[in-house]
Amino acid sequence: MNYRTIGHTGMKVSALSFGASSLGGVFHAIDESRAIEALHTAVEGGMNFIDVSPYYGHYKAETVLGKALRTVPRDKYWLSTKVGRYGKDGVNTWDYSARRATESVYESMERLGVDHIDLINVHDIEFADLHQVAEETLPALVELRDKGVVSHVGITDLQIENLTWVIDHVPEGTVETVLNFCHFCLCDDKLTDYLDYFEARGIGIINASPLSMGLLSERGVPAWHPAPQPLVEACSRAAQHCKAKGYPIEKLAIQYALTNERIATTLFSSANPDNVARNLRWAEEPIDWKLVQEVRDIIGEQQRVSWRNS
Repeated sequence: MNYRTIGHTGMKVSALSFGASSLGGVFHAIDESRAIEALHTAVEGGMNFIDVSPYYGHYKAETVLGKALRTVPRDKYWLSTKVGRYGKDGVNTWDYSARRATESVYESMERLGVDHIDLINVHDIEFADLHQVAEETLPALVELRDKGVVSHVGITDLQIENLTWVIDHVPEGTVETVLNFCHFCLCDDKLTDYLDYFEARGIGIINASPLSMGLLSERGVPAWHPAPQPLVEACSRAAQHCKAKGYPIEKLAIQYALTNERIATTLFSSANPDNVARNLRWAEEPIDWKLVQEVRDIIGEQQRVSWRNS
């Protein structure tokens, strides 16, 4: 496994890392024992960065992850969770107030069974008033950082422009990391346009969703996927092309997401230990760059076509 440091945080993390959203049954029902095994497979395979949120499964992901971490030595992993986005009884809720953010950190630590969070993020800031994020949410998290409750502070969003807006409106050093998804993958590499911006400010970059929320998979996108239909169809053609070549597009997508050394780590999520082991194997194999170009040619003018979050 290749390891890279996230910005100036000192956290040296695996290039491929574990997103725990699946542990919350976000995409389908899970077998809890298998989900716990999936996390253990990831750690045993060299993944040392784990990302979760109280929003995933409306607190379930943190609860299951906490059970999984009971038998994992604390020095074997860096732990990241979030504030701002929650849910109850199947209904999404948001609260970016300083009070709720502070409470949320302590609640997450209790569910996770830890007494310290390595990285705390403001979750999906496009759902927030960005002024509130800059003037209230982040200062509350910085206060927790100053107290040693958390080590580092970051922000996450699908829209890269929101990340840069907040960074431009807070004191230097407030934001140490950004987590962006679906913008460094086979069908969209927009994140690369912003690498200089983040690096100039000492901000570490975390990539997520190398399969672009299912666009880059043989199974195809779920019904809720917000991508426009022409992009869905182009990615489906690319997936079939890879299948005909005997090279699953999921494999190519995972491998491609790890190719940029300036991106510290890429998160994927699975509650299936077999999938985790498979992705670990793929991460160690050389990428077929000719096939990458063929996929890009098939996607064609749909490259970098994006969508709003939901």
